[in-house]
Amino acid sequence: MSLVPPRSSASDGDNNNNLEITLDIDDDKKDKRSSSSSMVLRNASPLIKQQFSQDLASVHPCGDARPRLDRSSAATARALKGLQFISRANDRAGWKGVESRFKSLAVNDLLPRSEFGECVGIKETKFAGELFDALARRHNISGDSITKAEVHEFWDQISDTSFDSRLQTFFDMVDKNADGRITEDEVKEIITLSASANKLSRMEEQAEKYARLIMEELDPDKLGHIEIYKLATLLQGPSEPAVRSKKRSSTEEPNPLRRWYRCAAYFLGKTWQRCWVMLLWLSICAGLFAWKFEQYRRRRAVFDVMGYCVCVAKGGAETLKFNMALILLPVCRNTITWLRNHTAVRRAVPLHDNLNFHMVVAAGIAVGAGLHIISHLTCDFPRLLHATDAAYAPLERYFGMPRPPNYWWFVKGTEGWTGFTMLVLMAVAFTLAMPWFRRGTIKKRLPGFNTFWYSHHLFVVVYVLLIVHGQSLYLTDKFAKKSTWMYLAVPVVLYACERLTRALRSRVRPAKIRKVAVYPNKLLTLQFSKPEGFRYKSGQYIFINCASVSPFEWHPFSITSAPQDSYLSVHIRSLGDWTGDLNKLFSEVCRRQPTQGNTGLLQVEYDQEGGGPTADQGLPKVRIDGPYGAPAQDYQQYDVVLLVGLGIGATPMISIIKDIINNMKPLDGDLETGTGRDNPEPTSFQTQRAYFYWMTPEQGSFDWFKDVMDDVAKTDTEGVIEFHNYCTSVYEEGDARSAVITMLQSLNRAKHGGVDVVSGTKVNAHFARPNWPDVYQRIADNHPQQRVGVFYCGSPKVTKELRELAQEFSTKTSTKFEFHKENF
Repeated sequence: MSLVPPRSSASDGDNNNNLEITLDIDDDKKDKRSSSSSMVLRNASPLIKQQFSQDLASVHPCGDARPRLDRSSAATARALKGLQFISRANDRAGWKGVESRFKSLAVNDLLPRSEFGECVGIKETKFAGELFDALARRHNISGDSITKAEVHEFWDQISDTSFDSRLQTFFDMVDKNADGRITEDEVKEIITLSASANKLSRMEEQAEKYARLIMEELDPDKLGHIEIYKLATLLQGPSEPAVRSKKRSSTEEPNPLRRWYRCAAYFLGKTWQRCWVMLLWLSICAGLFAWKFEQYRRRRAVFDVMGYCVCVAKGGAETLKFNMALILLPVCRNTITWLRNHTAVRRAVPLHDNLNFHMVVAAGIAVGAGLHIISHLTCDFPRLLHATDAAYAPLERYFGMPRPPNYWWFVKGTEGWTGFTMLVLMAVAFTLAMPWFRRGTIKKRLPGFNTFWYSHHLFVVVYVLLIVHGQSLYLTDKFAKKSTWMYLAVPVVLYACERLTRALRSRVRPAKIRKVAVYPNKLLTLQFSKPEGFRYKSGQYIFINCASVSPFEWHPFSITSAPQDSYLSVHIRSLGDWTGDLNKLFSEVCRRQPTQGNTGLLQVEYDQEGGGPTADQGLPKVRIDGPYGAPAQDYQQYDVVLLVGLGIGATPMISIIKDIINNMKPLDGDLETGTGRDNPEPTSFQTQRAYFYWMTPEQGSFDWFKDVMDDVAKTDTEGVIEFHNYCTSVYEEGDARSAVITMLQSLNRAKHGGVDVVSGTKVNAHFARPNWPDVYQRIADNHPQQRVGVFYCGSPKVTKELRELAQEFSTKTSTKFEFHKENF
């Protein structure tokens, strides 16, 4: 075979390079041909290499043991998708973006190897360095710096969209000695590099095992190496049948008026409970303000001296008293849970928004306090101090004689110092309740959940001062008109009973720990024997107290066991000071016990009957209180549910998945009610399909619920539950940095019974983050004319997108999505 490449341009620097390559297509000389041709090609121009590659594929005999590369559009598309070196954003910016960064990074017009990744838009320094070395070998460049022209050549190669070019670049990265063959050590090295770039520490530790797996597949003849065409076969993957896209259940309404009407109808249908509650609250506040405003406007003696200022101050004070009473009701969790479980109130009142309403009322308190304080300090008191003796005479009964000489007189009085003290305490509590303080996002020692918790309990002092302040009002001397205690009486007594119930219940129903597990990625699992009479629903949560960490603090955690289980379990991630101290405490206990293996898992398991937290076992004493209602507990009202968990936010969803599994199993008896399937009780369970999407940045997180995923794969023969794991630290499918991971997934599932290399279960792990519009569209196509409950627990980052997509697809398709978010 002779190859005569076209004459290159002058800019190529080679005007007369004709190259003739003669190959003997003979089995006995196969290895020699491969070696010699690869060495010749490395010194040839890119055009020669490309034409040689194409002609070699076309003349290859059918009887050769070497299989042809699948050049079908489907196979090539799959391969191209798996070998993208440049992100879409950097690819769109193109050479201009690279050129701009070169100017700022170059030293003496040379780009150092260490800056190559930043220049072309690859964040991982190590991966970028290996890519630099591979391209340098390909272009016969020595040294650790390259010129702008060479950077341009490198960019052209890594941004080339042809399969052969991308495959060759990837092959060169693996083939470190440039001999045209990949050995097992080189495979191990690229697996280690890929695992490191994708933060898969476990895969990095097992790189040797996975290297053998690839060699067994691609080197069945035990030659000790693999060649580029075999790598291409693995990248292209098995042929997949064409998937016929379903027709959308409906299209977007073309008429803008009808579209607006559908959006408005959806909004009202989803938020009418919040709307009427907010309207009622605002009406009451406005009514109280107007009533008190008009009352003082009619008191001529007072109005003539202080004017409208006193009307505003007293109106703000009246709304303040009302809201100080109302703010306690949303945190009466036992009452709210009882109303949710046993009454029809939940149909009209959004009980799951109790904490949001608590914060709204807090804002109302801030407004009322602002009106009251500012009006008094900037208007009422100055006008009183400057009033004439004749105008002051009717007010003598309230302020006495001699008349107040200055501001200090007002401050030092009971009304003054109690008011200023309440202002300071509420300002501290309000500030430390802000998300950036409460979650400890500001890097200081003081802010954090513990600080928020203790500062919030200053409310006890505030309420005492409020009652004292209310009995020493300016311009009011009749006890019957001092109404502060009237507003506060019922809510304060109800809240006090709530706290007393928690204290008594946690002591009467002790929690016996029967299993403790501490995972390497700072997750603590506590499994308790279920207390007698303890009943709950999947999706609910409990409060936990550990006196060894803090005798007063109680923290909420979702229940991860199912109602039918004989135990009660929670999973606690170390995300703050209290949870971190709890994790350390139980880690010390577990380290005193013998462990098996070197997985990093610390575990202690006790006999159910004798496994309580006794002194000789050294277990810290843990108390529980609950259960308490949460939005996810209503999942059974939907035929179809979309469950989304971010990180540790998967915990309430795991309980739901277990509940669905248990309802699919033919149980001999119901562990909670004592009844069996032969005599079933009426149930509201109607869920027929569940889609679960779990996103986590750490590979080790999949160990938390490995047994649940395996149980789903074993039990769910009818495909009721779709499990989708997403490891967000891995680059999306299509990125060259995750190409090796994709190869290993395919091989491992084929050779080890469908077990995924990332999750370690039979549930396949996807990379990066889900494409939520596609997820919603697929569910809408599969379930037209149905209601889908969307339940999310996790960081607020995803909340907005999921909520907006629920509204969008509810208005443009026949499927109605109802979004719910967990609040603690």
